[in-house]
Amino acid sequence: MLGKNIVQKIIEKHLVSGNMNAGEEISIKIDQTLTQDSTGTMAYLQFEAMDIPRVKTKRSVAYIDHNTLQAGFENADDHKYIQTVAAKHGIYFSRPGNGICHQVHLERFGRPGWTLLGSDSHTPTGGGIGMIAIGAGGLDVAVAMAGGPYYLTMPKVCNVVLKGKLQPWVSAKDIILELLRRLTVKGGVGRIFEYSGDGLEHLTVPERATITNMGAELGATTSIFPSDHKTYEFMKAQGREDEWIELKADADAEYDEEIVIDLATLEPLVAQPHSPDRVDTVENVGPIKVDQVCIGSCTNSSYMDLMKVAQILKGKTVHPDVSLVISPGSKQVNTMLAQNGALADLIDAGARILESACGPCIGMGQAPATDAVSVRTFNRNFYGRSGTMSANVYLSSPEVAAATALEGVLTDPRSLGEPIEVEMPKAFVINDNSIIPPAENPSEIEVVRGPNIKPFPINSELAEKVGGQVLMIMEDNITTDHIMPSNAKLLPYRSNIPHLSNFCLAPIDPSFPERAKNAGGGFLVAGHNYGQGSSREHAALVPLYLGIKGVIAKSFARIHESNFINSGILPLVFEDEADYDRIEQGDELEIQNAREQVSSGDILVITNTTKGYNFNVRLGLSSRLKEVILEGGLLNYTKKNA
Repeated sequence: MLGKNIVQKIIEKHLVSGNMNAGEEISIKIDQTLTQDSTGTMAYLQFEAMDIPRVKTKRSVAYIDHNTLQAGFENADDHKYIQTVAAKHGIYFSRPGNGICHQVHLERFGRPGWTLLGSDSHTPTGGGIGMIAIGAGGLDVAVAMAGGPYYLTMPKVCNVVLKGKLQPWVSAKDIILELLRRLTVKGGVGRIFEYSGDGLEHLTVPERATITNMGAELGATTSIFPSDHKTYEFMKAQGREDEWIELKADADAEYDEEIVIDLATLEPLVAQPHSPDRVDTVENVGPIKVDQVCIGSCTNSSYMDLMKVAQILKGKTVHPDVSLVISPGSKQVNTMLAQNGALADLIDAGARILESACGPCIGMGQAPATDAVSVRTFNRNFYGRSGTMSANVYLSSPEVAAATALEGVLTDPRSLGEPIEVEMPKAFVINDNSIIPPAENPSEIEVVRGPNIKPFPINSELAEKVGGQVLMIMEDNITTDHIMPSNAKLLPYRSNIPHLSNFCLAPIDPSFPERAKNAGGGFLVAGHNYGQGSSREHAALVPLYLGIKGVIAKSFARIHESNFINSGILPLVFEDEADYDRIEQGDELEIQNAREQVSSGDILVITNTTKGYNFNVRLGLSSRLKEVILEGGLLNYTKKNA
């Protein structure tokens, strides 16, 4: 019998239904969940709707890290709701300021060999510590908290073999940027990336987590590293060595695909506007003038990252034309930088220190100036995500960002001379007083709901005839930031779907929300990879509220497609992509005998009644997912089958 890879070992232990054959639907038991405050309010409203008194996971954690600017009552109200609902239902609560969910979870809760489902697309960060960690919509996480399994299509497992050692001034960020350069933002769809090779010996857990974090930009289901002596060193330094297990692939393990990266050949890389896969070397992009540098995010805000930045900046001054902002990833990181003097070095150099939160990465503050160039150590540089539509955002490693902040132009850090060295601490500073355990007497807790928290839309059963107007035709790689913008002005309304509906798809066409309301809903048409980016189910719930019946695309991003299904919206794929070019905005489409068509096969026939022709679309769902669509979404289906 052939040996197993790491993915197969973990999934096999958690398998509830199905067979581990790529392309088949399986379901797995979830050990841990995480939410953040941008998606958490909706997830907990959905959990409450299931009437389950206590979460059934081994550990569920609610983080406050996205909506931390409190210009009005809305964010604070959401935080109070999350804190009280967490206390009542058995969920740990990470207070504002304690840090970014993925950084804190890696430090304090992640466990090798366990499964983690998070209502944030960068949940795969946990793969850096040997978890199967998957980003999903809030409703999927709510079901997992209620004890239900998580359903997914068994991905292919791609073995990424890392050979050799990185050259000085080249970092883990450059490894994942190299993968994005090779594979594009669609290259990971239907795949899990499992890392191996002698290069692992030189990568710490924080560096591995940088790579698994940005695996989300490939469209991958998740990414994972072995749990080895490097993992043990990290967990021991966190005081959690008793939770460590060794986890590695068998010597004769098989993989569906293999990619080899010679680490010694990599150079400092940068992703150019407006996509994480527009990657080239810093040297080739050249010394473009830079106005802003942002260091942080769940990708590069670890103690190791910021110690490197502090060493580069120590005794120097940020270029007068550059605004440098730094967001430490957690209270632990912040405390350690303060204790060893590195925080003073950053401040002395002219850096502006932000709180331990997502901040600029999610568009919550620090929007660049008009037409500015911003170099960021983040994971996404989608158009308009920074809060400034005319800004050009580049993604880089902390080393490139720090060198750029000093020079005022995009700078290859190899020009700085002798490389810096930062060692993993033997012991991290541990103080979990900002993590509040759930109440011992939940009956005494009253859940507090502010006036900004509105009911979320729930679909009805699929009708026999589904029809409507084509409201918009879009191109490839439409992101969730296009569909449901997430800037500082809108984030406070993440629990208010009616208000958000006024901004749906507005970055593409400001008239869309009004047109959709006047038309009573209809269809959307798009190119490849529709819905890439965030896990935010608001990008499905808001279209549901506006009456969108279905989206016809050349292909979908995984999480967004799942969120459509959970909302009862039809995610339809062109059988013949040439039909995309035949449709015009304003055409009336109709699906006759929709329930029968969904039930009976994978191909549905749509009639363009305006132009008088039929075309085929694919709805390649399992029988269970078809039932979800027929019932009008996952919540209806779950209640019916409880």
